[in-house]
Amino acid sequence: MLDKTGIAKRIAKEVQDGYYVNLGIGIPTLVANYVREDIEVEFQSENGVLGMGPFPFEGEEDADIINAGKQTITTLPGASFFDSAMSFSMIRGQHVDLTILGAMEVAENGDIANWKIPGKMVKGMGGAMDLVASAENIIVAMMHTNRAGASKLLKKCSLPLTGVGCVKKIVTNLAVIEVTDKGFKLLERAPGVSVDEIKKATEGNLIVEGEIPEMNL
Repeated sequence: MLDKTGIAKRIAKEVQDGYYVNLGIGIPTLVANYVREDIEVEFQSENGVLGMGPFPFEGEEDADIINAGKQTITTLPGASFFDSAMSFSMIRGQHVDLTILGAMEVAENGDIANWKIPGKMVKGMGGAMDLVASAENIIVAMMHTNRAGASKLLKKCSLPLTGVGCVKKIVTNLAVIEVTDKGFKLLERAPGVSVDEIKKATEGNLIVEGEIPEMNL
């Protein structure tokens, strides 16, 4: 089973040379720490940063340089800062190759719910709506079940949707899963996790074909 760092490491393997990547709040922000050093990647944050680097070491933080989640970040040589209008023109203009988001629920058809739990106060949907509406390649980083042990990979989302039919791949603490026309397709198992454990933790239709390999981190 993976922890949050393990999920980020596995997703980092999906990042390719030359990609422009938007990192959502939570686990996705860790991905920048684990991308291969032999490729060039531009990380974009919707608050107006292009060229984010890894998180700063303790004592080296600059409170003026933050990501969309208000975490202090570093920037790489050549990084640029701009206003929200420019940032969202990049997103809405489909200039981002890969979007990595967290989620509270994902449905077997690729619907995503990641912005609101009814009855709890939130500031708003933020940029998530624009990201899921514009991005062609969306990977979700999430825990497979909630704290009560109930599946977060569902036949149909119960929470208000952020986007419809947009998620392409999911990496959880248990598995790597592709979203297909027929449901969730199991691609890889987390170390030490069996296919049966993944089946039990998945409410939506889970397609299992042949021998499922363990993740290589």
